[in-house]
Amino acid sequence: MMDGKYNLPPVTPMAKQTDKAQNPLILRYHRMIEAFSKSDDERDFYLDKIEGFLLFIDLEKDEADLESAELEIKKNKERFPLIPKLTFYETKKFMEGFVNEKVYDIDIKEKLLDIISSRESRENFLEFIYDHLVELDKWQQYYHERSRIRIIEWLRSHDFQFVFEEDLDLTKSMVEKLKMNTFEEKVAKDVQTARNGLVIKSKTYYSNEALNPRPKRGRPPKQVAKIEVEPQLVIDMYKMVPPATRPFLFVPDYCGTAVSFSAKFDTEDQMRASLRGSAKDKIDTRLEMLSQRLESLRHISGRLKGVKDIAAVATETDRKIMSSVTSEVQEKNEEPSAMSKIAQGLIPKKRGRPKKDDQDEPHKRVKRVTPIKYKKEDEE
Repeated sequence: MMDGKYNLPPVTPMAKQTDKAQNPLILRYHRMIEAFSKSDDERDFYLDKIEGFLLFIDLEKDEADLESAELEIKKNKERFPLIPKLTFYETKKFMEGFVNEKVYDIDIKEKLLDIISSRESRENFLEFIYDHLVELDKWQQYYHERSRIRIIEWLRSHDFQFVFEEDLDLTKSMVEKLKMNTFEEKVAKDVQTARNGLVIKSKTYYSNEALNPRPKRGRPPKQVAKIEVEPQLVIDMYKMVPPATRPFLFVPDYCGTAVSFSAKFDTEDQMRASLRGSAKDKIDTRLEMLSQRLESLRHISGRLKGVKDIAAVATETDRKIMSSVTSEVQEKNEEPSAMSKIAQGLIPKKRGRPKKDDQDEPHKRVKRVTPIKYKKEDEE
């Protein structure tokens, strides 16, 4: 120290980097919803206020890593706020709100209310929903809407300046530039313009409409087939992660379904595999039944084709010979020979009633009538 002042190294253009982000934090909504849904008494999630990364304190990690991470978090409590736990009351409120607002079928509504009031209601509720595809679409939409409001409320209570990456209209390359220059004061003109857009976008999350979205006025849009498009997300670029917390970075892949509501399963495939009598299993059963029926139809059609081939082999001359043999046998009132039996088996029978001329006429019984004799008048 000299003259009461510190001797600091000169600031070079390459060292213009601060410890404070120069633009709103770019958070991923699908990761936030998973952290909020899976945070319970056994799982702790933390959100970094400087760079916006998530930490998942997994108890299955090495004990030495757990101790060092917990110590780092305790030293920086203001930097790493704990994400609130999803209580049983909030879980029940989610499910009851969906049933009362979105389910219109009386039988399904009663069944879901019974499930909610029973044990293991959370997993049984999802099992029933995934067994009814119409209700599944409505549940996913409702679940994401209510979770979004809950997450925004918590971020606002901790004074986060943020935007959700899924909501941005910027190109993928521009989002990459923003992440790379998060802590740079002086940036290119296009990056500065994008920063100004982020600031405007971040203010919308603090508006009343963010917590109370209003339905759009006017005529409702036409029902069009919904196409699920996975958003083009940029790779993670974190520069301020403490070494002690790096093993606990929470960076799951994108998941657009409502499976994050499950406390047991991380992916939709895992949950579907565990469901008893799920819609997928029923579809597989129906497909198996249809395949069996098609196989039986193929077998029948093969037999019919064989009969037609045999009938085609018999020429017109053969048919005349066989008809003459059968007629001779019928005249002699004898049983047909073995050859004629084979011929009758080969020739397909005609449909319909046989004509009277072709039938053997039985011996007609002649009814004798006794003539009536009248007495003459003389004999009287």
